[in-house]
Amino acid sequence: MRRDPEYFGEQELNLVYIAKKLKEALSLEKLLSDAGVDYLVEPDKYSGGVIFRSERVGAFFYVAPASDEAARGVMHRGGFEPYQT
Repeated sequence: MRRDPEYFGEQELNLVYIAKKLKEALSLEKLLSDAGVDYLVEPDKYSGGVIFRSERVGAFFYVAPASDEAARGVMHRGGFEPYQT
């Protein structure tokens, strides 16, 4: 389920995915929600492009450390490649 930052309190969250397109973000939100995974999604900037690098805005997906493994499993089964640090 999509949660507000206050839901997670002071705990440090793990970045599990950066969606670069709205359709991709909506699909991942549905996948995580259907699986009952609590997550936070926030817009943020990332660098994109090969020849002409530019700053772009994407949807950054975060989960609590206790949910990290479950979220990554759900994402992998759903065809999403989780973010690797």
